[in-house]
Amino acid sequence: MSSALKTTLLLASLTALILLFGDLLGGSQGVKVAFVIAAVMNLGSYWFSDKIVLRSYGAQPITESEAPELYQIVRRLSQKANVPTPRIYRIPTDSPNAFATGRNPQHAVVAVTDGILRLLSWDELEGVLAHELGHVFNRDILISSIAATLAGAVMMLARMAQWGAMFGGVSRDDREDRGSGLALILMAILAPIAAMVIQLAVSRAREYGADDSGARLCGNPEALASALEKLAIQSGRIPLAASPQTAHLFIVNPLSGRSLANLFSTHPPIEDRIRRLREMRLGLA
Repeated sequence: MSSALKTTLLLASLTALILLFGDLLGGSQGVKVAFVIAAVMNLGSYWFSDKIVLRSYGAQPITESEAPELYQIVRRLSQKANVPTPRIYRIPTDSPNAFATGRNPQHAVVAVTDGILRLLSWDELEGVLAHELGHVFNRDILISSIAATLAGAVMMLARMAQWGAMFGGVSRDDREDRGSGLALILMAILAPIAAMVIQLAVSRAREYGADDSGARLCGNPEALASALEKLAIQSGRIPLAASPQTAHLFIVNPLSGRSLANLFSTHPPIEDRIRRLREMRLGLA
């Protein structure tokens, strides 16, 4: 199954979960309220995502005179992808990592750490930058924002269910009871967990998609696979002080040193990503 199709099915699952939960709570009105609140909460994050995350990591813009080779790679890849050349920032940390953000290709930003610039060869760095540009032209920031909005609506509905359970349940109308307090409590507990699992699955699907897009864009899946191998080792040795809210942006999970089950990780297992890239290399050979 392609990453795009998998993402579509996951988003559809989130939507179905909202409709099911809303029906239990009493029709469409509660769904509308929860969705609007979640959308407003996530709109600011989506619109100002680049400024928020760059400021949180102390990122500084890089000029072309400071890093001409880096600009050449990004410009060449952008032309191949038919997207505007993104702004380039550096993060002053020895932990090797990179991310892309921005609400659309016209406002995209690629950020690289000092550590990744020292660790990787130019071919490997090109693979990483191609991966990040894959996120840009796949519009993954938008997709992540949609997933966050849908998951946020489920959280809002869960709170409504908790209140409904406290007051003896809610009704669809004056004539029909729509469930016991126990059913509402169970839904309030299970639905947010399901929403979180689906949202994380969307993030993992987008990482696979960016690996695929990036490998095709640079034409060298092995370079990206080799980069991921190095990043997995070195980022574990020099961890990045990243927040859980932005960990999904990075090419390798900066929180991977913690004992997180794959089900609750924002990134697919690094070994699987490397294997898929090397299988792609054989297919392109």
